[in-house]
Amino acid sequence: MSVILKDGGHSHSTHHVTATSLSLAYGHRRVVENVDLAVPDHQIGSIIGPNGSGKSTVLKALSRLMTPERGTVTLDGRSINTMPTREVAQKLGLLPQSANAPEGITIAELVMRGRYPYHRFGQRWDKADERALSHALEATGLSDISDRPVDGVSGGQRQRAWIALALAQETDVMLLDEPTTFLDIAYQFEVLDLLSDLNAQEGVTIVMVLHDLNLAARYSDWMLAMHDGRRAAFGTPNEVITEQLMHAVFGLHATVELAKGTNTPVVFPSPQHSLRARRSDITTS
Repeated sequence: MSVILKDGGHSHSTHHVTATSLSLAYGHRRVVENVDLAVPDHQIGSIIGPNGSGKSTVLKALSRLMTPERGTVTLDGRSINTMPTREVAQKLGLLPQSANAPEGITIAELVMRGRYPYHRFGQRWDKADERALSHALEATGLSDISDRPVDGVSGGQRQRAWIALALAQETDVMLLDEPTTFLDIAYQFEVLDLLSDLNAQEGVTIVMVLHDLNLAARYSDWMLAMHDGRRAAFGTPNEVITEQLMHAVFGLHATVELAKGTNTPVVFPSPQHSLRARRSDITTS
């Protein structure tokens, strides 16, 4: 299936990810209850919600890191939990929240690991691998520093290296858990701009878990809001980021306005929250 992308380019394959009546548990403690999600193809989506709402747990299930207690996650219409690991890795890439690279490994060596799903034991590196590595490094702007150690570059470059690894897998779907965590604001925009470019130019379907509501609204085509393990809202950022939802899901009194130029919603917490925090600091000091 060939699809026209946002910038006029084309993607030549599409992999579909769907969660149906998804319930997830850690032992006897259920953390996600009856969630449905058909991930829109060739779009960027964010899963949002307060701590403990189940958003990262849903991402784990979508990536097959967690087996549903009830319900199913399907990849191209097949239960993802019954598919061979190698096949899943050729269709779906994952960037976990705390990705750690071996000490001293270079950016190129890290990105090369994205080719493992295409290799049997002892199989040699070939031209397809070289093309995938070159493309991943170029697309993420890392070609000129690919020989540097991962632990010797900036936080933004390090995140780009992990994204390049997922690109080298040549997957059509990327799942990212808090890709901007611990990054300065400039690097946060750098990483999200890169993901936006990959989506627009190559049609990569992207699902992110993000805490920053304003960044999520700015970069997403759709949003899923989670609350107490359940789906609280789904839709465009303008449909999901409302004053009513901020209060119902986050317990936040806020004003929501549209940003100039992008028309995306921006959340402004009520002054009472900052005043409450100041009173708390004074009381405990």
